[in-house]
Amino acid sequence: MDTSRDIGTFVVWDYVVFAGMLVISAVIGIYYAFAGGGQQTSKDFLMGGRRMTAVPVALSLTASFMSAVTVLGTPSEVYRFGAIFSIFAFTYFFVVVISAEIFLPVFYKLGITSTYEYLELRFNKCVRLCGTVLFIVQTILYTGIVIYAPALALNQVTGFDLWGAVVATGVVCTFYCTLGGLKAVIWTDVFQVGIMVAGFASVIIRAAVIQGGISTILNDAYNGGRLNFWNFNPNPLQRHTFWTIIIGGTFTWTTIYGVNQSQVQRYISCKSRFQAKLSLYINLVGLWAILICSVLCGLALYSRYRDCDPWTANKVSAPDQLMPYLVLDILQDYPGLPGLFVACAYSGTLSTVSSSINALAAVTVEDLIKPYFRSLSEKSLSWISQGMSVLYGALCIGMAALASLVGALLQAALTIFGMVGGPLTGLFALGILVPFANSIGALVGLMAGFVISLWVGIGAQIYPPLPERTMPLPLDIYGCNSTYNETNLMTTTERPFTTSVFQIHNVQRTPLMDNWYSLSYLYFSTVGTLVTLLVGILVSLSTGGRKQNLDPRYILTKEDFLSNFDIFKKKTHVLSYKSHPVEDGGTDNPAFNHIELNFPDQSGKSNGTRL
Repeated sequence: MDTSRDIGTFVVWDYVVFAGMLVISAVIGIYYAFAGGGQQTSKDFLMGGRRMTAVPVALSLTASFMSAVTVLGTPSEVYRFGAIFSIFAFTYFFVVVISAEIFLPVFYKLGITSTYEYLELRFNKCVRLCGTVLFIVQTILYTGIVIYAPALALNQVTGFDLWGAVVATGVVCTFYCTLGGLKAVIWTDVFQVGIMVAGFASVIIRAAVIQGGISTILNDAYNGGRLNFWNFNPNPLQRHTFWTIIIGGTFTWTTIYGVNQSQVQRYISCKSRFQAKLSLYINLVGLWAILICSVLCGLALYSRYRDCDPWTANKVSAPDQLMPYLVLDILQDYPGLPGLFVACAYSGTLSTVSSSINALAAVTVEDLIKPYFRSLSEKSLSWISQGMSVLYGALCIGMAALASLVGALLQAALTIFGMVGGPLTGLFALGILVPFANSIGALVGLMAGFVISLWVGIGAQIYPPLPERTMPLPLDIYGCNSTYNETNLMTTTERPFTTSVFQIHNVQRTPLMDNWYSLSYLYFSTVGTLVTLLVGILVSLSTGGRKQNLDPRYILTKEDFLSNFDIFKKKTHVLSYKSHPVEDGGTDNPAFNHIELNFPDQSGKSNGTRL
């Protein structure tokens, strides 16, 4: 077998497919700008008028966290560290249940636009401001990485113009966010999920055909030690083990699903609470499908390059480029398909960026403008929301320029979420689960959690953990034809793992670095959350937190859980409907209207739920 494979290049058709994806996304934006009377109020713009149904919202939730970082990062992660990544399937399940049963009921019954409004209702203005500022910083940083990452990887492999791609992504996103608001964001996401699945499918099917079936791919993976599902090592310093993924992963992802504005904003835009929960559970299926696809892609990568690793052989300069390299390698005879894959990576980016921009606009309008400029009319607020979308779009493109300085992507992205998101999750958990927490406890806890997680996160960037902590699996290049000098033939596993700007080389390792800074990156968020919770509880208790009287709407109550079973009770208690005013979910949102009972009053609640 001749291994000096020539990989293909981009042809006209690929550019056509890619441009088509951008154009359709833009058209959806224009459609929602004018459909149904346009964006009359800021509520229409930011919340889709609270009239969305479960399925599009579910697909949209799936799309935004499957960014290009997932499309390019996960397969190369599996290629280098093995399929233990698929344990995340369990993590996603826990995360969705926690989000739907703990965070969603409280946010939904309060009918808020910005999750940070909750912090003011529950604590005070100051806590809300801290939360808002942290969120804005975190999201702009993250969005920068998400725009830049795919542009870089695709540029180096396919010669796709780097800054052209960055600016095009940013501009198209900003365009449809500004014109169409949340509805456009959700429907473009639905379209983009389709593109992503198509892109993944084309790679998996073609790879299976070339390698001789999925069974061959799995066999190769098994022989290469890539099917390492069961690693029950409880050591928190190991990068991925069963426990780090289940525990650390659950905390990291809960920051994304439970309290992150870009996600919460979507499921709160559903018609009824039933639809909102349903959208989270349907989205779980989407997450699983995408996880399976990306793990299969990673195993296909290994099967294809098991004896000639393009990364060690210096054909690509970073692990994130392995996936585009594979695509050009196996799909070169099919003009248009490499373009489909690039469109797939970019749809991931577009969906994430657009949801970030919409969420940033919502937070800015709700938390920074409305409270201080009371006199603004709805029309002008709608204009301001659109102005904000443009501003944040520009800022994110600017951040992408900065992101060109930071190393490995998947990790950088999750680290940012862990460092900032962890303490924020702790803050919300404190409000929702701990009745006696007060604002002093919340602020001190937030600060403590933030300081600690910044300390670990930045420490880990400067002194990356050693290979025996991250445990990369061996990669070989003995099968490459030996045009390289003979020294290269040893199997190299000692490629540096992160290439970060801040890294300090050849430094004396201290116990602090070997233990504290080597913590698995998934635990950053866990540390932040737990520190915030603990400090918050202790400070609240010592500053008289038990004395305050709380509105039960602001915390999770027994009714919130039991109301899941209302659907079954309805059928028995149809006669015993009490007409008391609605208390779940605001006026424009008749709770439980998925059961078509036309009551004159707002809510059909049976007294079965009153305990």
